[in-house]
Amino acid sequence: MFSEKLINKLKQAKIVAVLTGAGISAESGVPTFRGEEGLWKKFRPEELANFDAFMRNPELVWEWYNYRKKIIVEVEPNPGHYALAKMEQYFEDFHLITQNVDNLHHRAGNKRIYELHGNIMRNRCVDCNKNIAEIPIDQEELPRCECGGLIRPDVVWFGETLPQQVMMNSFAVANNADVFFSIGTSAVIQPAASLPLEAKHAGAYVVEINTESTVISNLIDESILGKAGEILPQLLDKFSIG
Repeated sequence: MFSEKLINKLKQAKIVAVLTGAGISAESGVPTFRGEEGLWKKFRPEELANFDAFMRNPELVWEWYNYRKKIIVEVEPNPGHYALAKMEQYFEDFHLITQNVDNLHHRAGNKRIYELHGNIMRNRCVDCNKNIAEIPIDQEELPRCECGGLIRPDVVWFGETLPQQVMMNSFAVANNADVFFSIGTSAVIQPAASLPLEAKHAGAYVVEINTESTVISNLIDESILGKAGEILPQLLDKFSIG
């Protein structure tokens, strides 16, 4: 399954970077936007996950996010998440870039995480942008920041730009990595989709792990088809023991 070149590259690597997408969390049972059931099938994600929708009807938007958060807290990180946490312990310089907002990488034990789309377990003020500790949200009496502003989920909504510093850090990591992994992502959502090719252009050995081929599969060094939760623990054994 793994080439000798990949194993050797990992054994020699000092800087390793990983980009993860929805695929790795789907293995834990986290539904995608369009996988919602019941009431939420009546809404398009774009109708709920945007600032205007929140300001028009914050109670409805918070009801949806509370529904999503309840699902997320009931699932557990899978072997793929835990393998990435172990990889952080092995490498001198390890960076995890994620498009996921589900907090599972934190729960698995990773420390150096760049969250491109925020984190559903955090909140912030719409007016002063202050980070607000996790608090219960009551749709009937929504809490406000001490400045008076409404509190919103700390996630990137449709029409919003990704956090600039996080993006800068992610591209810097891609340009310096010895080995770069793209895991569980379709490689079509920009600007994250350009990170594997940015790393390849800068000289990294780029590996894709996904259940199906993507638009970058023929442009990188290796594409391994399968579930991250099965592949990553095996890979960990290969380069850390073999």
